[in-house]
Amino acid sequence: MKVAIYSRGLDAEQENPLQFLLQALAQQNIDVVLYKQLHETFNLGDDITSNISYFQTSGDLNKDVDCLISLGGDGTMLDAVTLIKDSAIPLLGVNFGRLGFLANINKEELNSAVDALVNQTFIVDKRSLIHVDANLPLFADAPVGLNEFVIHKRDTSPMIKIHTYLNGEFLNTYWADGLIVSTPTGSTGYNMSCNGPIVFPDSSTFVITPVAPHNLNVRSIIVPDDNIISFEIEGRTDHFICALDARREVVPKDIQIAVKKESFKINLIRLNEGSFLSTLRNKLTWGMDKRN
Repeated sequence: MKVAIYSRGLDAEQENPLQFLLQALAQQNIDVVLYKQLHETFNLGDDITSNISYFQTSGDLNKDVDCLISLGGDGTMLDAVTLIKDSAIPLLGVNFGRLGFLANINKEELNSAVDALVNQTFIVDKRSLIHVDANLPLFADAPVGLNEFVIHKRDTSPMIKIHTYLNGEFLNTYWADGLIVSTPTGSTGYNMSCNGPIVFPDSSTFVITPVAPHNLNVRSIIVPDDNIISFEIEGRTDHFICALDARREVVPKDIQIAVKKESFKINLIRLNEGSFLSTLRNKLTWGMDKRN
């Protein structure tokens, strides 16, 4: 068995859990491919790293990797998706951050996570992705996101007008600070912060949610994910922001952009006891009101 470990940056006090994970994997005779920056950041010792290989880009990850473990928060997992792409490598998130909707395995559960990998006692959830097409190159070689695509005004500019179309048919013009197109997985992210609805991860939908709309009768709408959603943007400034998960680019307002469901899905690993409903209850403290 071969496991890759990724993190976009750990604090110094998180070195011990990383060492513990590497030792637990070694005890199970699991080959490790470590993100090179982690090796450069921490002094892990030759006794731990002597049999470890390293990767730095998605091209360094061979398809013989059985799992990629993400150490961090949800943002780290979103970055890991751009490494995995269409390789079908399952992704396991260990939460070193705060809320952790995606990375819902606590670092105190590292032993249980390793045992689950060895004994194959885990569940794989297939999550849909969103793909961005544009007439200008965007987001390098990974125009794909797990959570959401966002069009947003720049910090100092007034609101923008976003003409939105479903399969070429006009839907609405949003006078707003921005517009979110969320996957079901991303419905608990920025979409939820803007009062968008939470949808189940296996729903075949997109959620379109305006950010601070000018018109109070404008609300979120859920659309089937077989729609191609395209946009035309107007504004008093010449540029606006496009964001895909944690990545963002400044683009000219005459750009042509459309989003659609990606042709492949990402495989997320969860332990047997962790369902979507239990995650909602734990993270949002639903059902914990003592008056219930």
